[in-house]
Amino acid sequence: MNAAADPAAVYDRFMSEQAPASRDQRRWTPADGPMPALYLSHGSPALFEDALWMSELVGWSLALPKPTAILIVSAHWESAPLTLSASGPRTPVVYDFGGFAQRYFQMTYETPDAGALAARVMALMPDSEPVHQHTSRGLDHGAWVPLKTMYPYGDVPVLQMSLPTHDPARLMDIGRRLRALREEGVLVIGSGYMTHGVPFLTRDHFVHNVVPSWSADFDAWAADALARGDIDTLADYRSLAPAVHFAHPTVEHYTPMFVTLGAATQAEAPVRTRIEGYRFGLSKRSFQVA
Repeated sequence: MNAAADPAAVYDRFMSEQAPASRDQRRWTPADGPMPALYLSHGSPALFEDALWMSELVGWSLALPKPTAILIVSAHWESAPLTLSASGPRTPVVYDFGGFAQRYFQMTYETPDAGALAARVMALMPDSEPVHQHTSRGLDHGAWVPLKTMYPYGDVPVLQMSLPTHDPARLMDIGRRLRALREEGVLVIGSGYMTHGVPFLTRDHFVHNVVPSWSADFDAWAADALARGDIDTLADYRSLAPAVHFAHPTVEHYTPMFVTLGAATQAEAPVRTRIEGYRFGLSKRSFQVA
């Protein structure tokens, strides 16, 4: 079957050739020390048609021990106060996209019970940051699409946390309160996209992956600040970042980064970039912090 007949044929090959290594992935133990915290550029269901990007994501996950659970903050759930997704087994997913093949609306990602993680998150937050639980809210595509590639068999409990603000300082504080989870083998993830100027993309960007200057300039600026561990500069992106209004006409794909940086063991530590490059002209830059 060719890609035109089945747009997810690339994903089928991935499941046949690369995914099986996840079954034998070593599980986290306390001897491993804290899990890292991740910021990843997540992509749409078109990710399942990108063999390179899937290979990069699963390679990243396989380089780590398999976590005890995953707590993920996605650009696609902006909700205050801080809210947690459904935590029971057989996690539902949200098909919060349009214009894609029907097959993507039939995919599922049924992960184990995450109730224990939900209880831990609630206990870690102060009275000033109340936590609610949305008992029917599933994982949106900023969560389940990359995780279906990184942990393809859905064998790790997953809980999604809403993005309650875009204030870097408050998001950093939330991340700091989540650090203890990393010592329990929990993988904390901020899921966004390093550049996300979708309204400014043209056919050349989608068809030929031409990189617009605003995307390249913003990515270079962010890469430099991240390499130096310069959180103050990253937080002042509205004033300091080049082409910010093109790279992020809305900022929800950028700000999950601050949950990741807040969860770092050492403040203002340089990050380890794990994925670079562009998809449809947008920067896929993704990184981890210890």
